[in-house]
Amino acid sequence: MVSINLQARSESSPPLKGSPSRGLAAATFGFFVGFAAVALYGPAAKELKGLMGLSGLLLGLLVAAPQLTGSLLRIPFGAWVDKVGGKKPFLVLLGLSLLGMAGLTLLLALLYPKGLTRPLYPVVLVLGFLSGCGVATFSVGIPQTSYWFPRARQGWALGTYAGLGNTAPGIFTLLLPLALAGLGLVGAYGVWFAFLLVGTLVYWLIAHDAFSFQLARRGLSREQAKEQAADRGQELFPTGRLVDALKISARIGRTWALVLLYFTSFGGFLALTSWFPSYWSLYQGTSVWLAGVLTALFFSLAASFVRIGGGVASDRLGGERVALASYIVILAGALVLVFARAFAPALVGEILMAIGMGAANAAVFKLVSRYVPEAVGGASGWVGGLGAFGGFVVPPILGAFADAFGKAGYATGFLIYVALAVMSIVVAAILAARFGKRESHA
Repeated sequence: MVSINLQARSESSPPLKGSPSRGLAAATFGFFVGFAAVALYGPAAKELKGLMGLSGLLLGLLVAAPQLTGSLLRIPFGAWVDKVGGKKPFLVLLGLSLLGMAGLTLLLALLYPKGLTRPLYPVVLVLGFLSGCGVATFSVGIPQTSYWFPRARQGWALGTYAGLGNTAPGIFTLLLPLALAGLGLVGAYGVWFAFLLVGTLVYWLIAHDAFSFQLARRGLSREQAKEQAADRGQELFPTGRLVDALKISARIGRTWALVLLYFTSFGGFLALTSWFPSYWSLYQGTSVWLAGVLTALFFSLAASFVRIGGGVASDRLGGERVALASYIVILAGALVLVFARAFAPALVGEILMAIGMGAANAAVFKLVSRYVPEAVGGASGWVGGLGAFGGFVVPPILGAFADAFGKAGYATGFLIYVALAVMSIVVAAILAARFGKRESHA
């Protein structure tokens, strides 16, 4: 009787909303809006350093601030999607980011320039943490997109989602210096706040959870919602066991090998997206605008597009081989940057880092499902969340080198990437020796 009533209620309810293409567009747009916060302080670092009298360490911590919340919140918010769908977690993260941007815009409007002094550093840092919540939307959009698409189109859908959304930091690193030059610091961040506000509203209007979540909210049981959603074409459904998956994957050594690799490549990508503007302007002496252009075109956007080709190469050659080659390229780029004093070789080093990191990011996630098939979701959470944590850890270390060695420290600091690359090469070589032949034979 209850089942009949629920079914009748479902049939009399308004039609379900959304489609796979709309789901992909909404998730990609929301991720793009939130992920831009990776570049929050990088292009303005030179001015903030002068206004607030920051050391290299404090500057590195400031430009890395969005990466802390953006990485650590990936794990719990990604898990929350299985319970409520993706729209609510997305809006919470974007709302927190809005709160941070609103506070930053208000602070600048009231105190810039003379009132923006060193004692306000903790406030600016906390606002960076809040603004960075939008960076964590990556882990929400992945399952949100997955539940809309059949298994046969998962690779294309997720590749489109990650590839397009990942361009946001590069585009904002390119545009923010132009806004700073044309509108000033207050105006530039005011426009960014307006963009984030409008973007959040647009996401709220266009986003819909997959059919099973919509049906569950109408009172259907989990099985009834799954059955009716399957009739409408949905193939993937939440298991509700992500906590167990996190526990299982944490006990598997291969998970932590992938975390280390992703810490170097994707964490390194986030770190350098925020740090390269400081390197170019404070060490190479370029203008703030040119520093943004060099970072955006030759590093951030380049690495994002190389990631697509890295995925194709990993399918054909094996993730281990591509990973090993990629970390060798990262090592070469880091060594060039350590010793480069002139502009041209430094640019070559940056490009090598972009190529290596972009390809390595694709190779690592190619290996997740093969190495931890019994807990893919949990392994993805650890790899994506803790790997991205490198974006927060590395910039303060680079800043500490600048404090210790003066201007030369901006180049010497890339020794941290030499060390990370060497460790990653060793790990990738071990994985290639133990598992690479098995994959190529298969």
